[in-house]
Amino acid sequence: MGIIMFAAVILIPIMMVIVQRKWVLMQTIFTGAAIVASMTFGYIAATSVYAILENEEVFMTSIHAVFLNSFFLISGAYLGLYSIYLLCLHFTYERKY
Repeated sequence: MGIIMFAAVILIPIMMVIVQRKWVLMQTIFTGAAIVASMTFGYIAATSVYAILENEEVFMTSIHAVFLNSFFLISGAYLGLYSIYLLCLHFTYERKY
């Protein structure tokens, strides 16, 4: 399973760069999805922290319940892939010698 995830982390951003080169509209779609993912990720994280502070829970292990939220995991995973995609774009387009 670890090898598959490692390969996906490498291959998906490379495929995003290739698709973006063929269809310029895809860059806008990737960026729009990243905006939605970051808003979702931030909202879930903020509401989870607020709930813990509001309930005055002593044990900080309660915050780990956020990892059971599939929207949190999916949006975080996409943001990770998107950041690698941006690094690939920077490496291929903005390189100056």
